[in-house]
Amino acid sequence: MKTIKLSLLTVALLAATGVQAQKAGDTIIGLGWAHISPSASISPPVVTGNSQVLGSGVSSALTGSPTAIAGITSAQLFGGKLNGASANIDKADTISFSVLHMLTDDIGAELSIGKPPTLHVNLVTPNGTEPAITDAAKADALTPALVAKYFFMSPNSTFRPYLGLGVTHARFSNVTPQTSNATVAKLAGVGASMSSSWAPIYNAGVIYNFDEKWSLNASVSYIPLKTDVTLVGPGLSSLNPAFGNVTTTTKLTMNPTDYIIRLGYKF
Repeated sequence: MKTIKLSLLTVALLAATGVQAQKAGDTIIGLGWAHISPSASISPPVVTGNSQVLGSGVSSALTGSPTAIAGITSAQLFGGKLNGASANIDKADTISFSVLHMLTDDIGAELSIGKPPTLHVNLVTPNGTEPAITDAAKADALTPALVAKYFFMSPNSTFRPYLGLGVTHARFSNVTPQTSNATVAKLAGVGASMSSSWAPIYNAGVIYNFDEKWSLNASVSYIPLKTDVTLVGPGLSSLNPAFGNVTTTTKLTMNPTDYIIRLGYKF
């Protein structure tokens, strides 16, 4: 009987103590899924190009219809196409990988990176002739992140909520305009690029510990991210090479909210 009582007491103590899941010195490797939900907008464009003034009676390279556009420049014509335009970016999903190292029982530093998702940018022009350009451009986004996290509750708690603050350096590659669209071709048919950008990360989440080794980490992050977009198009040079290329620059605000869930293993 004493042996049974001692065994029950030991089990009760272990249950009360729980598992030492995140404590100083631990390293947890995570692998899972990320859902990216951007909230996009664009700033008024700045357009530069050949300053030659167009004469009347030329055909508009934007619509193909005869338009009297005397007294304006090629740059002004193509800049007007984007004035007042809005943009949105489709939601995306990707694989996410992380390494969390506990500096103390309550403070950890997490380095994370995902397989670069392809972002699809849609453009809504203001003049009504082409109300929406679906998939006007696409680009791959690499956003490695370093986040400091403060964990609540004790290291032996099954649930450990946390708050985090960090930084990311976003880089964009394979920027591809949809040149099959006449408007996009004239604005970006020669080339397009998106600048790399630093941005803060505001993070909150919770870890559920299955046992000493395995855990599930669910989090949400908000990233106020902006990038400078440069578009180089032929403008009206297809009608007259003297007009030259037209360069349009605008700031694309992305501001994504990232929802991430990862399965973790402690080494």
